Amino acid sequence: MEQFRISSPAFQPNGTVPAEQVFDGWGCKGKNISPALRWSGAPAGTKSFALTVYDPDAPTGSGFWHWQIFNIPAGATELVTGAGDPARRLAPPGTVHGRNDYGSIGYGGPCPPQGDKPHRYVFTLFALKVPQLDVDASASAAVIGFNLNANVLEKTSVTAYYGR
Repeated sequence: MEQFRISSPAFQPNGTVPAEQVFDGWGCKGKNISPALRWSGAPAGTKSFALTVYDPDAPTGSGFWHWQIFNIPAGATELVTGAGDPARRLAPPGTVHGRNDYGSIGYGGPCPPQGDKPHRYVFTLFALKVPQLDVDASASAAVIGFNLNANVLEKTSVTAYYGR
């Protein structure tokens, strides 16, 4: 049986997030384009996927949520570059983008404090036992996370770093 795994052609595991994916604002000068992500080996019974991008090193006391996208169809095996911008409609039909900690819907790239150590950006893909979560885009990261963990069959992650 193939192992459930996620990867990105934009960065190597434990590598550096490219400038294209870095946030544009808050003192950062990136393009804020979500990276392409690919996965394989989903467990039997997967009815949908969800993806979160989280910075556990943010100096907030609770980390920082950069992207939450859920209700990704079970047949999907990737998110293309730029799928994190809901206006571009590049994510599979039926997906829902959650609110990031910048306060907007969709992807918000890395932008750690100037001079801080490089932060970890953890891209976690959840294989879910339900075809959709009963939450909407305005739900908090905590509510989305609760629903993800209540319905997860298996999850896999890849981490990248960014500092400035």
